[in-house]
Amino acid sequence: MATEVEAWTVVPQQDDWCQTAIKGAFDSGDLGKSYDDDDDLLNEAEVNGNWTPQEKALHEARLKAKAKRRLRRTSSRDSTRESLSEAGGDLAGDPTSPRGKVGTNDRKSRMGKGRGLPKKGGAGGKGVWGAAGMVYEMEEPDVKDPNYDESAQGETVYATVVPELDERELEKAVNPIVHEYFEHGDTKEVQMLLQGLNLGHKKFEVSSLAVSLSLEGKASHRELTSRLLSDMVGKVLSETDMARAFDKMLKDLPDLILDTPEAPQMLGQFIARAIADHVLPMGFLDRYKGKVDCDHARAALDRAAVLLSMKTGMVRLDNVWGVGGGQRPVKHLIKEMNLLLKEYLVSGDVSEAEHCLRDLEVPHFHHELVYEAVVMVLESKGRRPSA
Repeated sequence: MATEVEAWTVVPQQDDWCQTAIKGAFDSGDLGKSYDDDDDLLNEAEVNGNWTPQEKALHEARLKAKAKRRLRRTSSRDSTRESLSEAGGDLAGDPTSPRGKVGTNDRKSRMGKGRGLPKKGGAGGKGVWGAAGMVYEMEEPDVKDPNYDESAQGETVYATVVPELDERELEKAVNPIVHEYFEHGDTKEVQMLLQGLNLGHKKFEVSSLAVSLSLEGKASHRELTSRLLSDMVGKVLSETDMARAFDKMLKDLPDLILDTPEAPQMLGQFIARAIADHVLPMGFLDRYKGKVDCDHARAALDRAAVLLSMKTGMVRLDNVWGVGGGQRPVKHLIKEMNLLLKEYLVSGDVSEAEHCLRDLEVPHFHHELVYEAVVMVLESKGRRPSA
């Protein structure tokens, strides 16, 4: 019992020496390595309450050493910390302090892989010139480059490329041109506008569109269309294109009569006028003999054959669409007004006179009818015409 008392009294005198030894072992890192295998024994002694103060101090030192080793294993900044320790930095203190942190521009992998070298040997990335000694191939100049110099590229050839029109685009482009032509009657302007379009292999459809629009219009519109077809042959269209256009219209007659019931007779007149104006070849009708199954197409061809077989038919076909329209000469319109009044004096039919006046299609020239009627009354020499 006396021996145990002496041991307890000696221990406090050795505290300073033990703490010095623990600190040295803590700094060298050997403390945790020597006692890793005895952790279970110490924990068991703690549970039984048999720990001495020296054992408790050693256990706390071991826990600190273990935490320090774990921190070193998970850190990827050993080299930086060594440089900071050489510069006088205190890495043995708190590792979470700002002085112990590594620079954010460090190229070393955060995953613990690689040697910390720059990517692609310093030749990659944005805004770099590439590796030393690299030879680049000749590149074509880019027009969108801000430093592109057009004058330094040699001779430049400019060409306007007009895309070929499809069927829908062709109809959308030609219809306004034809409607405007019905107002001004200038065939040269129509030719100029058509030459600015890339009609391609569907240019024959210009004729069929013009004829289809005139069938829905007035007689003066059909007369203007016949003149337009005559002026375009050899300039914009050929006789072959015209033949293809009329062949297409003969096939489309079942659809045309839905809007214009008189389409077969009118198309026959167009064919006869076109042959008279040398728009279509003389043998155009012969190719259809005995080969037409559609009744409407047969009626159109028969109408054209009858008009062409009449005596002096070629000359009379100039007025196949009547004598009206604002494009007629003034002397011709005055003559038509006189004939209208004379027929009215003989027949006395007011409705027929009104019908003939409408066929002339010259509302701006109706004042001439009044003038000619007054002159006729004054020159009647006592007779009283029923005007």
